[in-house]
Amino acid sequence: MRQIGSLLPYHRHVEPRVVVEALNRMIDDVRRGQVVFHRFYTPAQRRADPTRENAGLFFFRGRPGAPFALIAPGGGFAYVGSVHEGFPHAQQISRQGYNAFVLRYRPGLGEQAATEDMAAALSWIFRHAAELLIDTAGYSVWGSSAGARMAANIGSQGPAGFGGEALPRPAAVVMAYTGHSRFTSNEPPTFAVVGDQDVIAPPATMERRVAALRAQGTPVEYRRYEGLGHGFGVGTGTSAEGWVADAVRFWSEVTQRRR
Repeated sequence: MRQIGSLLPYHRHVEPRVVVEALNRMIDDVRRGQVVFHRFYTPAQRRADPTRENAGLFFFRGRPGAPFALIAPGGGFAYVGSVHEGFPHAQQISRQGYNAFVLRYRPGLGEQAATEDMAAALSWIFRHAAELLIDTAGYSVWGSSAGARMAANIGSQGPAGFGGEALPRPAAVVMAYTGHSRFTSNEPPTFAVVGDQDVIAPPATMERRVAALRAQGTPVEYRRYEGLGHGFGVGTGTSAEGWVADAVRFWSEVTQRRR
């Protein structure tokens, strides 16, 4: 476990303790008889397209009836970095009472297929909200690096834009260190973070998008952290530590303003 970071070439500051805590949370949930992993493609859909076989959602429960966050880890669309950019985020979000899902999308097929998986996952969550004991109003989408591109795509076009059902767009989009620059004239409130030494997704790229969103009146909160490069995850032990809690606060505030 001490060498877990070597398996994640696009990530830095991988803390084994943080990884283990999140994994142990899932183990404890299973021991309590809770279902942790859900498939969102039907057997027929998986037979028709075998690449969908391993797609699914890991569920970190918060308060019954609370809104949910859907988290897309990064990995350059080559792998899904859930142990660093998914499970720890969900662990922290659920500790604040919200429900959280971590998306296992199809790696190796690029941005379009991965975003289609995110749209299909959202559609499944909405259909099963009653049995999952979650509130679908005011949900948020989160993503880091490649995953942030997916979250931003859903924020811009909604799940229907990527083959999902005609659902409301998210109340908030949380984006970590991404080179995503596209936007529409009606973007959801956005929380964005990046390290000042990121050479994969330079701060200037994110800052141009942030400035454009602010110029059209989109609520935005932006953080640039000193001494950090790409892939810092939840930021434990770095200048970014605590950013997930700040993003949850932002999500809560923009949701309250909508009501």
